[in-house]
Amino acid sequence: MGERRYRAWNEHIKARYGGRVQKVSVLGGFTCPNRDGLLSKGGCTFCNNDSFTPSYLEANQTITAQLDEGLEFLRRRYPGTPHYLAYFQSYSNTYGDIERLRACYDEALAHPAINGLAIGTRPDCLPDQVLDYLVDLSHSHIIELEIGVESCNDTALARVNRGHTFATSVDAIERAAARGLEVTAHLLLGLPGESVQSMLDGARLLSALPIHALKLHQLQVVRGTLLARDWQRNPDSVPLLGEEDCISLLADFIERLSPRIWLQRVGSEVPPSQKLAPAWNLRLFELAPRITAELERRGTWQGSRYQATINAL
Repeated sequence: MGERRYRAWNEHIKARYGGRVQKVSVLGGFTCPNRDGLLSKGGCTFCNNDSFTPSYLEANQTITAQLDEGLEFLRRRYPGTPHYLAYFQSYSNTYGDIERLRACYDEALAHPAINGLAIGTRPDCLPDQVLDYLVDLSHSHIIELEIGVESCNDTALARVNRGHTFATSVDAIERAAARGLEVTAHLLLGLPGESVQSMLDGARLLSALPIHALKLHQLQVVRGTLLARDWQRNPDSVPLLGEEDCISLLADFIERLSPRIWLQRVGSEVPPSQKLAPAWNLRLFELAPRITAELERRGTWQGSRYQATINAL
């Protein structure tokens, strides 16, 4: 487990690749099926892609030009980084014609500094043809597939206009893993319609799936979202985790999570200029030690309550 009492992703990466692997964000010009009208319009109620898109990115640039800009920025910030992945993060980056995907991914992989791809997408945007293509790429490049599960609770998924169910995520994860792809699941804690128990049940449900890693984020109200509109009209309609409650919940979740799963993230941060709530604003480098300290205080670690959770079924 290491000093953090959970399986920290950076430890895995250093052991596997011999050094830091840095993601270089790029915009592929994709959208989402709950934005363009296929399923609905408006997108997820919590989502504003600008809140996690680096300021140096411009959608009208080529993939190559975006990578050049990103690499220049990141090389100054993290000198000596040996490996870089092109990170297709914003929107659903497997939602489109296969030839369009090939054009984007092939251009990124043709960059001499890029060792592979990190691809964020929705579970309903992963047909077999796309998964087979990613398998082909994985034979010669690092391929990280990030699937936005967001919740294991169908009521919460409907409340935030995801347009898919948890069963959709299960299907996508199982088909990807069956092909040998390493899947990182993305989970958002604190969505409207969730209870503490349903969130903790998510640890058990995800532990039963063949995921390689997990990203945990806590709900925040971001400007320009439908969730922000609801919160501004009636803050009580969007219950948010307090600072201590969030740390306690994350520790509870990690205790119930299978010890085989790597944790890429244990929280999220939003630029203050784009965040409306909650009022507390721990940075990631502050949040992770707080979680470790809570686990130390309890004398627990990742998976310490995992078997007990399974036995209770």
